[in-house]
Amino acid sequence: MAVIIDLSKTIQYNKKDPWFMRIKVKNYPHRKSKKLIRYFLRLPKKLWPQGFEGWADDKVIKMGVHASTHIDAPWHYAPTVAGEKAKTIDEIPLEWLYGPGIVLDMSHKQDFDEITVDDVKSDLEKSGATITSGTIVLIRTDRDQLDGEDFVNKGTGMSKEATEWLISKGVKVMGIDQWGFDLPLRHLVKKARETQNPELFWQAHLVGTKYEYLHMEQLTNLKALPSHGFKVAVFPLKIKGASAAPARVVAILED
Repeated sequence: MAVIIDLSKTIQYNKKDPWFMRIKVKNYPHRKSKKLIRYFLRLPKKLWPQGFEGWADDKVIKMGVHASTHIDAPWHYAPTVAGEKAKTIDEIPLEWLYGPGIVLDMSHKQDFDEITVDDVKSDLEKSGATITSGTIVLIRTDRDQLDGEDFVNKGTGMSKEATEWLISKGVKVMGIDQWGFDLPLRHLVKKARETQNPELFWQAHLVGTKYEYLHMEQLTNLKALPSHGFKVAVFPLKIKGASAAPARVVAILED
């Protein structure tokens, strides 16, 4: 029997999220829909089904496609990839989103210390995990345990070179359990001002202008996984023309 491990955050309001990432969900109780149903159907009380309390209903009133656990499409990085139109989230082949998974343990990396090719190779040698075409790579930093400003402003991040190295091995999908895929943005702003270097920003994201790949952000629970020997399913909402979408990401471990 397979064991399924949820790697996704719950979609819910969190006042500690950045204001532009806050989610708002409205829950409507059964009793409210009971009144609405009777009103719109002009249904007298005597014809209401005995014991029926009405339908519960809910609305996602506010949620950006980059909030909570989500996957970025190539369209997010740039309008084109290597001269071709970049794919939006609804254009991604489903085959890319299900496959063998591995975990790269980068939980030892200090805040603001980027993940290098040597880091990736060293962890693969240590764990015995191998990468083949179609492998989905999950990058464990354990920053999913942070909250509020710490979650947004602390963490490691993928370097340009490490991202390109994974792509060169046939990886189309990779993801991380922290707020963003790159080094924290506020840190990059500070360093750019100190060094006057505009090349610091979004190095891993901008790999997507040259190579077609997708990455996930705000994964969770990666510490519950072995280094390899499982499948990953990453199925985002099919939103027309979107640069990203919320996804229910799970790992599947077979007996």
